[in-house]
Amino acid sequence: MLKTSTLRFLTDLGKNNNREWFDTNRDQYEEAKIDFELFIEQLIQKLSKTTPSLAHQKAKDCTFRIYRDVRFSKNKDPYKNNFGASIKEGGKKSTKCGFYFHLEPTSNASFLGGGFWMPEAPKLKLIRQEIEYNTAEFKSIINKKSFKNIYPEIEGHKLKNAPKGVDPNHPDIELLKFNSYIVSQPISNKEITSKDFIKTCENAYKTMKPFLDFLNRAED
Repeated sequence: MLKTSTLRFLTDLGKNNNREWFDTNRDQYEEAKIDFELFIEQLIQKLSKTTPSLAHQKAKDCTFRIYRDVRFSKNKDPYKNNFGASIKEGGKKSTKCGFYFHLEPTSNASFLGGGFWMPEAPKLKLIRQEIEYNTAEFKSIINKKSFKNIYPEIEGHKLKNAPKGVDPNHPDIELLKFNSYIVSQPISNKEITSKDFIKTCENAYKTMKPFLDFLNRAED
């Protein structure tokens, strides 16, 4: 479980997103960062029971920096109001898709998710081909009751028309219009600090794994 102090730090940061406040509260940041990384280490070990290739991963391979790149952004806040970790084979920089934990306690904006977010055109084409050639299998995964109960629908922007090279009369053309193939589950602050939260994460991953495995085939 994560400490309430970790959630409190991120909430306070959301209200005081400036360097002066951050420097004054750097000790709290370091404590929150360590707490989050320890949880991610525990989660990696849990998930590696289902996916052994994750066993060698470390929290540093999966977690993202809190510092924002503001060079091309209208939002000049120097820090993210969240902690995030992408757990997948090869670490966060891998081109594979994996499991993502987003911790943003402000307004209960935390979630568990996974899949491909806005892949580059060549990768997106391969994903669409995999779905087009194996539509029945893909639908059986995303329509399974246990999956639907946690992940009701695929999220992401959709094209208005059929993608280039895809038959517009394909019976499941709507599945092929996505530019991202993502699913997610909102998580409340109360759940995050409960002793059973790691079990919630483990169950979310097990349910999502066939979806991730299918999408990752597009790279094999």
